[in-house]
Amino acid sequence: MVDVLVSVIAGYLLGSVPVAVLVARAHGVDPRDVGDRNPGYWNVKEQLGRRAAVPVFAGDTLKGALAALCGLVVSGFHTAGFATVAGASVVPVYLAVAAAMAGHAWPVFASFRGGRSVLTFAGGVAVICPPAFVLAVALLVVTAWALRSFAVGARLAVFGVPVLQLLFAPVELVAATGGLMCLIGLRFGQAALFARHR
Repeated sequence: MVDVLVSVIAGYLLGSVPVAVLVARAHGVDPRDVGDRNPGYWNVKEQLGRRAAVPVFAGDTLKGALAALCGLVVSGFHTAGFATVAGASVVPVYLAVAAAMAGHAWPVFASFRGGRSVLTFAGGVAVICPPAFVLAVALLVVTAWALRSFAVGARLAVFGVPVLQLLFAPVELVAATGGLMCLIGLRFGQAALFARHR
């Protein structure tokens, strides 16, 4: 129980670090007030350019990875083939990533106005199932190069994660990954409702 509690608290606090807000404010902009008002990589890139957005990309991804690693460490570092999370580490790691995604979406350090948690999810997957993460990145790169669209490649990679994970992990873990993706859907739905209200 202690490892679960530590994982959730650490995950939420890590996720709550408002990387996009901090980076954009250093350039005199608050991403929550411009563009699509999403404090994440894409909006920062649109407003400030790709170079300024690189720290946001790295930071938001790192939040999910660090949260997952925290859950892995406090639960005894249980893994199976290809370093996929297994055994007693499954629940703490998944809850840590879910908490980091919730922290990113509703950050305590930024008035609970956060982003959509896509990169934080990706960082968590990098620890949950490293080979699926590597294949998803490869899918992103190939698709983006072939179609000349990073956005399409990113969407295909994210939605492809459960399918790729099936190659390395049992179906219960794939279902849990689908649960994490529901948090992304929830945040997108909330953003759409707010946009319609505005």
